[in-house]
Amino acid sequence: MTRRFWPRVVVRGGAAGGWPAASQARRMRGPDELEIVAFERGHFSSYSACGIPYWVGGDVPERDRLIARSPAEHRERAIDLRMRTEVTEIDVAGGRVRSLDLETGAEEWTSYDKLVIATGARPIRPDLPGVDAPGVHGVQTLDDGQALLDTLATTEGRRAVVVGAGYIGVEMAESLINRGYEVTVVNRGKEPMSTLDPDMGRLVHTAMENLGITMVNDAEITKLLTGDAGRVRAVATEDAEYPADVVVLGIGVRPETTLARAAGLPLGDHGGLLTDLAMRVRGHENIWAGGDCVEVLDLISGRERHIALGTHANKHGQVIGSNVGGGYATFPGVVGTAVSKVCDLEIARTGLREKDAHRAGLRFEAVTIESTSRAGYYPDADLMTVKMLAERRTGRLLGVQIVGGEGAAKRVDIAAVALTAGMTVEQMTSLDLGYAPPFSPVWDPILVAARKAVTAVRRSAP
Repeated sequence: MTRRFWPRVVVRGGAAGGWPAASQARRMRGPDELEIVAFERGHFSSYSACGIPYWVGGDVPERDRLIARSPAEHRERAIDLRMRTEVTEIDVAGGRVRSLDLETGAEEWTSYDKLVIATGARPIRPDLPGVDAPGVHGVQTLDDGQALLDTLATTEGRRAVVVGAGYIGVEMAESLINRGYEVTVVNRGKEPMSTLDPDMGRLVHTAMENLGITMVNDAEITKLLTGDAGRVRAVATEDAEYPADVVVLGIGVRPETTLARAAGLPLGDHGGLLTDLAMRVRGHENIWAGGDCVEVLDLISGRERHIALGTHANKHGQVIGSNVGGGYATFPGVVGTAVSKVCDLEIARTGLREKDAHRAGLRFEAVTIESTSRAGYYPDADLMTVKMLAERRTGRLLGVQIVGGEGAAKRVDIAAVALTAGMTVEQMTSLDLGYAPPFSPVWDPILVAARKAVTAVRRSAP
């Protein structure tokens, strides 16, 4: 056995959390100071999973545009990347991981001085009859996206059913509309986009129907029906059947922490790994975790949350890489900012929904306003609806949701900064935001909502 003279970092996972960690650690320490071994079970490394719906829909013309760095490029930077290799066991006491080469079936143990867990999240796949039939697809990896495109290219019918109406479900509905499919969305919630309050989700519902998407809300699928050749032919609920030549599952994800649980590592209420501010797994000096497999602190409610977003995963990776590379960095938490779209409708949210605020024991006022993206007299001024939550008595901003046309979604960043800074809605009314008729009314919609929230808070005062 060759003796090692420098520490070894083992990274499990090659997506948004693992590769920033490996790359940042390498930037901080050269090959003669730190050995990095990385395991990735798939065929691709360092790619944007968030871009898959837009590749499927044709907005991104080719798969390779989603790939930031190839395996060869990682190896050129002295990262020992082992593709198509699955980590099957973590031996915490022995400081090693067991891996399986998915091509050859060979197994081996690899020791580590520092371990980075970036196993991501796994799509929720209901245990229902027909769920594994040909023509039924999840969309989590580039391999998944390619398999779906292959099905779309070879399927004669043009009927698609999307199960679930969260971010993935809504984005995939748009992608299939762009491909010329007749799309039905079956959603167990009362309205699409459960990350919004129902009144704001209703706006998304209406817009989707106006695009020709059939929305079936408050419905639970019971099975997937197959035809003579074994391919999916319909999705069934208790009340109806919806014909389908292709089915896309967009039900959501859960933290992929199977190995972590088996190794006895600490998990939170949502099944994600628990870490400290340095992204070190609690109670374990030499193990870090980041990305969709962890829970993070919600800066507004003070509770742990599981939020599967590439923005957080990349930041986690940078923090982890700095720390395992001998530096120091922290990740303080999140306010829960996210944006999406369905065709021309933009959707955004940050902070708490009404039910989140109730769950946290907060008393609050909720206000809703309608405004435009530009001065009302300026051409192509699009409508938008802004909902804002503010804490009673203090006036502290608690959350913002926006649904509207072009220019609506990124306004949520104003609210995200205000939430992070702990601003009150009254303080927000004095924000010096940019104004010109092509970009905003003289009172930006965020400020109009803040003014209305100030009035509501004052009226609620004893």
